[in-house]
Amino acid sequence: MKTLLTLIFVLFIGVAAQANNVGPEVKVETVSMSIVTTTQNEVFVKNENKVARLYMFKNSRIKKELSFSTKLNKAKLA
Repeated sequence: MKTLLTLIFVLFIGVAAQANNVGPEVKVETVSMSIVTTTQNEVFVKNENKVARLYMFKNSRIKKELSFSTKLNKAKLA
């Protein structure tokens, strides 16, 4: 009996939800815009000399950070 009432209730809710009248659809106006192309003839030249650093010393910070080793990589003595 409970399942029959539940089924009727679900069907009633479904029919009531479909019975709602929605207002007319609103149409959207489209706007057409033209494309404007421009050219720019000015060229700016920057004279920046960037320096790439070469770390030649054994104790440099970057080489130390890149050549790290963990405790798990070391061999264990029996």
